[in-house]
Amino acid sequence: MNEAALLFTALLFGGTTLFAFGFAGFMFNVLPADTAGTVIRRAFPWFYLFVLGSSLLAALLAIGGDMASVVILALIAGTTVIARQILMPAINRATDAGNKRLFQVLHSTSVLLTLAHIVAAGVVLIRLAN
Repeated sequence: MNEAALLFTALLFGGTTLFAFGFAGFMFNVLPADTAGTVIRRAFPWFYLFVLGSSLLAALLAIGGDMASVVILALIAGTTVIARQILMPAINRATDAGNKRLFQVLHSTSVLLTLAHIVAAGVVLIRLAN
């Protein structure tokens, strides 16, 4: 099961990194800001489902092996639920209301959380590979 947990953690790490540094930036470079914002808004719920599913599956597959990795992956899943159900709707409400200050705070929180997920998945990758 360690190999499968390693592969799903690699999928989590790579997918999250690609979305955060590739897809989102690409959309804002090739589309008008309003259109890019709409695309990103529609993509994020699916992105969070991807993070949730891959982190949960990797955690389940790691059970019986490295328990620290299981806990880290479960924390990624738990904070993803919070991001998807609470943080993302709050960001959308701030955008819709034109509240730029609140948007900046919430968006920065979202970015930091995603970076934390990438780092945490990287830690798990290293742990499972050893």
